[in-house]
Amino acid sequence: MPAHEIDYKIFGDDMQVVEVELDPNEAVRAEVGTMLYMENSIEMQTSTGGGIFSGLKRMFTGESFFITTFLNKGDGKQRVAFAAPYPGKIIPLDLKALGGEFICQKDGFLCAAQGIEIDIAFTKKIGTGLFGGEGFILQRLTGDGWAFVHSGGTIIQRNLHAGETLRVDTGCLVAFAPTVDYDIKFVGGFKNALFGGEGLFFATVTGPGLVYLQSLPFSRLADRVARASYGGKEEGGIGIGSIFGGD
Repeated sequence: MPAHEIDYKIFGDDMQVVEVELDPNEAVRAEVGTMLYMENSIEMQTSTGGGIFSGLKRMFTGESFFITTFLNKGDGKQRVAFAAPYPGKIIPLDLKALGGEFICQKDGFLCAAQGIEIDIAFTKKIGTGLFGGEGFILQRLTGDGWAFVHSGGTIIQRNLHAGETLRVDTGCLVAFAPTVDYDIKFVGGFKNALFGGEGLFFATVTGPGLVYLQSLPFSRLADRVARASYGGKEEGGIGIGSIFGGD
């Protein structure tokens, strides 16, 4: 089924919102809990989006078991808006212009026009699966309309030439074209592995194809918050961060 031809606007800088404009009987599908506001004639329809198996597949990719459809039941244009769950950017993907398919990290999906399918995309190599950090189980978006992916921090867009390789922190890879080869490599070197602070593995992406990177993956943000919390302040103690961090 062809995807609905929705219009959209993105508001904000570091805490972005996408507002989708729907004609009568047009609809948009969104991750549960992301809706910011909707106008009066928008009707919500929450379901598994295709049966229990479809819900389970979404759970494997880090999304909710359910998905919500927002349908314009009115006679004129209506608007509904969605907000990303943490600071960062929203990436609009015109799947028709991108060849009908794009791969993104698990839990990256925000919303999409009715008719866009969200499915599991397994990585091809066992090493990638075991050490890929953010992404043994990825998401495949297919269709011929607009889909929206959220990411953390600043977005970097790279269009890799055939054979061009980029080495990336495993958490910083947001989305990429299916023509891009994705693999995991060992950092190498004893001191690099133990004291480099970048983990034991990094992702490699090899062109041709479009790649989106994020400067602040949620896992990195959560790790810093956790380390600050464990400094001891919440119990009235003095943590290492208090001594050396200038706080």
